[in-house]
Amino acid sequence: MKIAPETLNKASAYKLLTGVVVPRPIAWVSTVSPKGVANLAPFSCFTFVSADPPMVGFNSGLRNQQRKDTARNILATRQFVVNIASFDLLDAVHASAADYAEDESEIEHLGLATHPADVVAPPRLADCPISLECVLDSHVPFGRSGSEFIVGEIKLFHVDDRLIVDGKVDTEILQPLMRLAGPTYAGLGKVVRLQKATEIVDRR
Repeated sequence: MKIAPETLNKASAYKLLTGVVVPRPIAWVSTVSPKGVANLAPFSCFTFVSADPPMVGFNSGLRNQQRKDTARNILATRQFVVNIASFDLLDAVHASAADYAEDESEIEHLGLATHPADVVAPPRLADCPISLECVLDSHVPFGRSGSEFIVGEIKLFHVDDRLIVDGKVDTEILQPLMRLAGPTYAGLGKVVRLQKATEIVDRR
């Protein structure tokens, strides 16, 4: 099958891309509105963009031709927390993607426990093994659909002690939740550990 992009509308292109780019890590982003309402939403177009300083970024589209609460809050306050959910938080992550009213807190509605962040106003989720306190670095629009890539500089990492093995995060202990196409998710699955490619080349 060959598919020309010009034959796709925004919705069909989105469905195709989210089936092609898989699996995707999920940024479970907590923010606070200028009125003090705590907001929470998952974003699966998520990655890290810099190590010095450490930065992460995620893509936020429009809902009903308007910025989502998360994007509006970040642009207004310049602060957010990226929480990394383990697989056992699947139901709460999925439920937080619903279209809640602007003055309704997903965190309160879902009964999620929080801890105060150390350097930013939004709370971090108590049950998440990793949380990244971020301040806004930049937001860049892409394409014609209103999508914006939001980049934050990490000011503080919160990492569960149990995850650190030999100075690194052990992904098998983390058991991160990942997004596939549509309302479909996945766990870590089989893990294959190989030598570094440079070590293989060096032995030639």
